[in-house]
Amino acid sequence: MARYAAGSKSIAICDRCGQRYPYTSLRKQWNGFRACVECWEPKHPQLDPIFPPGEPQALFEPRPDRKEPIDVPVGQNIFPSIARTSTQGVCMQGIVRVEIV
Repeated sequence: MARYAAGSKSIAICDRCGQRYPYTSLRKQWNGFRACVECWEPKHPQLDPIFPPGEPQALFEPRPDRKEPIDVPVGQNIFPSIARTSTQGVCMQGIVRVEIV
């Protein structure tokens, strides 16, 4: 790792006012400038706004809807080869019963 000099006898220029100061008395600001004690200012809180958290978009591991038993009309010429006979179907709790008369 590189080693640097202490700079105890060095002189530097303030980036804000342009005056000469001892190198060790300058402080680094939030924007990268090195400023003297009189010119130094902390970063204003409004420069780092707090953003609200994002709204959730979907459920984690959702489950599909249940398929409930429904009444399904069966008939109206579903058997074209025997069109003269009437067909009738009733659906009850997932079971289909077809009667051919």
